Amino acid sequence: MSKDRVVVVTGAAGGIGLGIAQRFARDGHPTAMIDVQHELLEQEADALRSAGANVLTAQVDVSDRAAVDAAYARIRQELGQITIVVPNAGIAPIVPFQDMTIAQWQKVMDINLTGVFHTIQAAVNDMLETKWGRIVSISSHAGQSGGMYMSHYSAAKGGVISLTKGLARELAAHGTTVNTIAPSVCETPQMHRAIDAGQFPIEAVLPMIPISRAGTPDEIASACAFLASDEAAYITGQVLAVNGGMYM
Repeated sequence: MSKDRVVVVTGAAGGIGLGIAQRFARDGHPTAMIDVQHELLEQEADALRSAGANVLTAQVDVSDRAAVDAAYARIRQELGQITIVVPNAGIAPIVPFQDMTIAQWQKVMDINLTGVFHTIQAAVNDMLETKWGRIVSISSHAGQSGGMYMSHYSAAKGGVISLTKGLARELAAHGTTVNTIAPSVCETPQMHRAIDAGQFPIEAVLPMIPISRAGTPDEIASACAFLASDEAAYITGQVLAVNGGMYM
């Protein structure tokens, strides 16, 4: 794959997003890392820069379209047209449905679904102009089978899967593919915070996974790199379940 293709990864300060950004940056792509966590984002970006990567950072809340547009304008100016977008930013609060407030529901939708819309739509014209593009969103097995005490998260991730399929049909004739990766349990700071808080019983979950361990950000990143490559040109509208067999 050409190494001058500009990549945008959201939620890139840690976990899966960081693993994906590291993979593209180390593969030689100009990579824009977007997150709300400024200090952590800069720390990780500096480590990549010290290794010779061409990395740009932007502190952005993906639910804020004006902020996304402003960041993309700077990315185009400093790196070039955007042709690979990985909408990964998301939150996964654990809340029983009967206790869920409208504000909690809306915040998850704003970040996990509308944020994906903003992240993709703001870059689509670049892909149409270059007649080449790759959109690889990060959804979740929860969007396929449901997540306990995460009905808002499940609904948003299910929406990402449906958005992927609809947009794949629209963009196929223009040289752009649209796919989504659906992880299950993955080694991230978010997972460990939930375990420490007693909200995620990892011992009960692991027996449900045929490959009985959590996945890693690097494993998600490998799948993402493939779907963003020229070798995956005939793959679009698909859900790639990198989940150890938890959902088949």
